[in-house]
Amino acid sequence: MKRKRVKVLVFGLVALALTCAGAKTYPQNVVDGHASAQIQKDGFQPSELCSDEVFVRRVYLDVIGTLPTVGEARAFLERPGRSKRTRLIDELIARDEFALYLGLKWCDLLRVKAEFPSNLWPNAVQAYHRWVVDAFRNNMPYDQFARALLTTSGSNFRDPPVNFYRPFQKRTPRNLFETAALIFMGMRLEKAEFSEEELLGMDAFFAKVAYKKTAEWKEEIVYFDPTLKFLHPVTQEPVSPTPLNGKPVKLGDLDDPRIAFADWLTAPDNPWFSKVIVNRIWHQLLGRGIIHEVDDIRPDNPPWSPELLAFLEKELIVSGYDLKHIYRIILNSDTYQRSSVPTPENAADEAGFSHYRMRRMDAEVLIDALCQITGTFEEYSSAIPEPFTYIPKKQRSIALADGSIKSPFLEMFGRPGRDTSYESDRNSDVSVFQSLHMLNSSHIQDKIMNSPLLKELLRTERNSARRLEELYLHILSRFPTDEEKKTISEYQKTSGLNADQVAYDLAWSLINSKEFMLRH
Repeated sequence: MKRKRVKVLVFGLVALALTCAGAKTYPQNVVDGHASAQIQKDGFQPSELCSDEVFVRRVYLDVIGTLPTVGEARAFLERPGRSKRTRLIDELIARDEFALYLGLKWCDLLRVKAEFPSNLWPNAVQAYHRWVVDAFRNNMPYDQFARALLTTSGSNFRDPPVNFYRPFQKRTPRNLFETAALIFMGMRLEKAEFSEEELLGMDAFFAKVAYKKTAEWKEEIVYFDPTLKFLHPVTQEPVSPTPLNGKPVKLGDLDDPRIAFADWLTAPDNPWFSKVIVNRIWHQLLGRGIIHEVDDIRPDNPPWSPELLAFLEKELIVSGYDLKHIYRIILNSDTYQRSSVPTPENAADEAGFSHYRMRRMDAEVLIDALCQITGTFEEYSSAIPEPFTYIPKKQRSIALADGSIKSPFLEMFGRPGRDTSYESDRNSDVSVFQSLHMLNSSHIQDKIMNSPLLKELLRTERNSARRLEELYLHILSRFPTDEEKKTISEYQKTSGLNADQVAYDLAWSLINSKEFMLRH
């Protein structure tokens, strides 16, 4: 591969890819009314809508963490009608990959990891991951999802939600509440406005969680123990479960306080529960929360648009906590479908949504994309000696259940360690080491040069125009422009390479382009 000659392609070939020529106008929804009002209030003008070529790739990556195939990209681009974006959104949300990708995000938050510091162990990890993915596949209402995690008792192998209570080195009521608050209330206790007395009242909801071993290897039972007492650390008086800004809850001796906590948390008037999850979904799809960071909700960190956040909260509650409903609302908005190319009128907009925010693909999504377009696979193995976790060769990285499974590539590209439940543990920054790996490593070179799909394309498609079209659809999910066709033709003439060598160089160039690496 002639890297010095090919560098011309890396930055020049796809420079026009992020333009939005020919963008169409789609019906606005209430999201756009609130977003547009705030954008104008901030002093900016929104970018135009993105082109179909940009949209098809964007929505596939954002919704299912997967590139469209050549056939899928071609079918969408050639499909007539103004409603095809809405149809595609519905199709993607119905796919299994939607549940897998959402499961990946939630397993990060829930710290699904066999080894230290979670120590869930392999059997529990597999059961827990399957339960989480199935919940999203079946569109379990979000309030029921949270309630199941917070109130279930039983075996870590047979009752997967109880693993919510297990990834703790110190299983104190404060640690349990701290995690519940971070995930479901977006609250960091170290920044909370509440007094220690108020926090103790919340700790009391988790004070009767108990654990015991069984005769089965690594099995653990999580259960409600009514005999446990929770005393004030100073006065040694019993502390009653008390909601924030509320009154003590009256419970009988055999009443599980976790149920009372779930009732309070998932109530429609709870000021945190619905707000946090719609903000997380917005962050996933647009790269930044309406409140940023998504797990740092407090009075002195106001939302970008209170009206927009309140609208999404209300929609979630009215829909019966249907998460797919929120995804559809956001994805069908002009706000989501705007170009990522800033204009002179909105280039300074760093906190708002006048244009789509470009960002690197997640580590798991990126390696899956590389495997998809080359027809190769990654090999993963468990570091735990027994029971050994077998990872099928063809398993997608977004489907990996265990955060303990190591991969130099995934670690280099920002996969979180699942040691905490902070959203920011996933690192989407671009580093020179990442660039060098993509440009120079034998890992990427071998995938390209030994690609079964590329070899098959070169063997079966001898027409240079159709071959070029297939390569672009395969890697960038769009057709090449006339200017790109001209550049490639001139490159072949001046380089002295044959058509197959040019195809390999082109594949390497496109894979190393910003258009491939970034969600845009």
